Amino acid sequence: MSQRGLCSRREADRLIEQGLVRVNGEIVNTLGVKFVESVEIELTQRAKSIQDELVTIMINKPIGYVSGQAEDDYVPAVRLITEDTHSETDQTRLRLKPKHFKGLAPAGRLDIDSQGVLVLTQDGRIAKQLIGENTELEKEYLVRVQGEISDEQIERLSFGLELDGKPLKHAKVKQLNPDQLQIILREGKKRQIRRMCEAVGLHVSGLKRVRVGELRLGKLEEGQWRFVLPEEFRHRSARATEARDSSSREKPRVKSKSLYGQGKRRAPKTS
Repeated sequence: MSQRGLCSRREADRLIEQGLVRVNGEIVNTLGVKFVESVEIELTQRAKSIQDELVTIMINKPIGYVSGQAEDDYVPAVRLITEDTHSETDQTRLRLKPKHFKGLAPAGRLDIDSQGVLVLTQDGRIAKQLIGENTELEKEYLVRVQGEISDEQIERLSFGLELDGKPLKHAKVKQLNPDQLQIILREGKKRQIRRMCEAVGLHVSGLKRVRVGELRLGKLEEGQWRFVLPEEFRHRSARATEARDSSSREKPRVKSKSLYGQGKRRAPKTS
């Protein structure tokens, strides 16, 4: 089920135990049953409804917050998710509820001394897209460095470096100004960009993640958050196919206003 993108392994176990999975049309509610690869596996409508209620949240994480659990007295980024810090750029019309925190976990980490896009999700399918073993989703960073940048350093950052004894995948590296680089990675090793820059003689003085796949930071202000629309994690070609397949049906229109309008905070609710 996980390999077919229906859910995560953990979610698969839970759905099977609840009798919400069909194999060749028959409900299966026993874990560990083996089938040939050609079988048809589908989720019941109830299972799909459960998945539709799972949320994904993007935070513009400031420096000083850790991505996951609290450590060494540092505050976890999940504490930033409050009604007062809910950005008006949010187009989902969802309101924050206690159930949204259950199982909410970071899908990819961002160092305590880095800022920008941090994604937290309840949905194992999205987590797999972001941090799965075979994912090559692009992550874009703006990197401020100390030291004179040479063409040779950019070439080495792009290809040829190793970390922990393993070669790194090709990266896209571009110099934006005398002390700033744009670096796009297709992998995510611990403190990778800082270690890459150190390897070529550059010291990172500032690092901001501005994009994960097609999910962009946009006008989301530092310390604010918003819910993520499901289609923001679908590949462009998949969305184009869906559009062709449903061209004969009338579809609800999305507001033409930018998804990332002015990054203002929502006014607190009044009683």
